[in-house]
Amino acid sequence: MQPLPDDLAQNRAGDAVRRKIRELQPNPLLRLVDRWSAEPKLRSWKDGLVGERLTGKRLDRLRGRGWFTLHAIQWATGTDIDHIAIGPAGVFTINSKRHPGKTVWYGDIAITINGSRTRHIAASQSEARRVSRVLSRHCGIDVPVRPVISVVHAAKLTVKGANPPVLVLEVEHIDRVLSGLSPVLSPDQAAHIYSVARQARTWTG
Repeated sequence: MQPLPDDLAQNRAGDAVRRKIRELQPNPLLRLVDRWSAEPKLRSWKDGLVGERLTGKRLDRLRGRGWFTLHAIQWATGTDIDHIAIGPAGVFTINSKRHPGKTVWYGDIAITINGSRTRHIAASQSEARRVSRVLSRHCGIDVPVRPVISVVHAAKLTVKGANPPVLVLEVEHIDRVLSGLSPVLSPDQAAHIYSVARQARTWTG
């Protein structure tokens, strides 16, 4: 297995999922067969990879406009953060959730998928709090982090509530919505937070 980069800016969206897929199916030929199989055993991971790549592509449109993006940020435990966006509007953790053809409904405290309740909101909030603690400690300033869920390929997304604690957005709108939020960070503050966030040791130390 190749060592993880020290500079997380080198990561591509979905890199952590790619590593998991290679771990589960080391044979590249069989991975290709699985990809086109009617019932691939790695379907859930491959679905996740599609979602992360699409979300990463939209987020990377923010680059060059005062925003910085990172992907596949791995914790020491082996779990990872799908995406982090840092810019004038603040710091955001973004979870990609691909639910092709399904109905997604978000109330104040939970997301349901075709009527079944999920833990997406609680998990996203927990991740954002953890990232805030780590960045605040390493940056030497308070770094609030807002959680975002990027919904990919859903048939319908309904969001109830004027000011939800977690932003739940269709992937096609994520860059526009984030760039349209009110500024809270100066360019120097955003650059400083990014300089810390891009270091692998920030997350694994």
